[in-house]
Amino acid sequence: MTLAAYIAPTSLAEATTALADHQGARLLAGGTDLLVQMKLGLRSPEQVVDLKHIPELMEISLDDERLRLGAAVSGAVVTGRADINRLFPGFTEALGIIGSSQIQGRASMGGNLCNSSPAADSVPSLIANRAVCHIVGSDGSRAVAAEDFTTGPGSNCLAADELLVAVEMPLPVPRSSDAYLRFIPRTEMDIAVAGAAVALTLDEEGVCTAARVVIGAVAPKALLVPGAAEALVGSSLDADSLAAAAAAASEAACPITDKRGTVEYRQSVVGVLVRRAAVIARDRVLAREG
Repeated sequence: MTLAAYIAPTSLAEATTALADHQGARLLAGGTDLLVQMKLGLRSPEQVVDLKHIPELMEISLDDERLRLGAAVSGAVVTGRADINRLFPGFTEALGIIGSSQIQGRASMGGNLCNSSPAADSVPSLIANRAVCHIVGSDGSRAVAAEDFTTGPGSNCLAADELLVAVEMPLPVPRSSDAYLRFIPRTEMDIAVAGAAVALTLDEEGVCTAARVVIGAVAPKALLVPGAAEALVGSSLDADSLAAAAAAASEAACPITDKRGTVEYRQSVVGVLVRRAAVIARDRVLAREG
């Protein structure tokens, strides 16, 4: 591994200036992706910009309207918060299954998003929960919906002089919850063959009034599936509506065949995961309100 120049800026302005001045710079949050890539010779940045000394990237704020997570906050810090777990159980489940305990102590939600893997576990849940990505660069700041952040395998919407500062999720309305499931060949620390996140809201009668369904690892990027959500809305999540949602997810999937599974297998599995995640999210609402 070739050693690169290393800087640790303490402000967003200093970080964006470094990125603008060194087009070959790479950002370091937890380093669990970048350092491995450098060791394997897949990345040879001329400069590494460590983000963990910038206050805005290390903060968590929760108020009556939204949750804001700094992009460099570690997964372990987020999943260790009981209040966040209570509000977004599916999201914290997704974040909590990325790697081992040691990885969790370093890896960040922002890094998982910016690495832009089609199988990134936290991304479907971010999209399902209407997350907004806050970005800053030398020309100013902008906000991008989580579903538009990743543009393809290993690529995203960030310009060379931009970085992800934080992700915000609106607090769920009453009688809402979410769930995330993935299928992996091994029992832990593996890459998803398929993943599914569901966030939904029920009325007093148990009828679904709103839903977002997102599938992962079965397309070049995580996909929001409006057809699956439409199958759930207006139903009490009976067998027919769940089957329709699963079918819509399978139809939307456009995976590849590799050593972890065939196209047909992944299409089938992702439908099963959507159905099961919807049931878990529904049951969480009913248990909380009961």
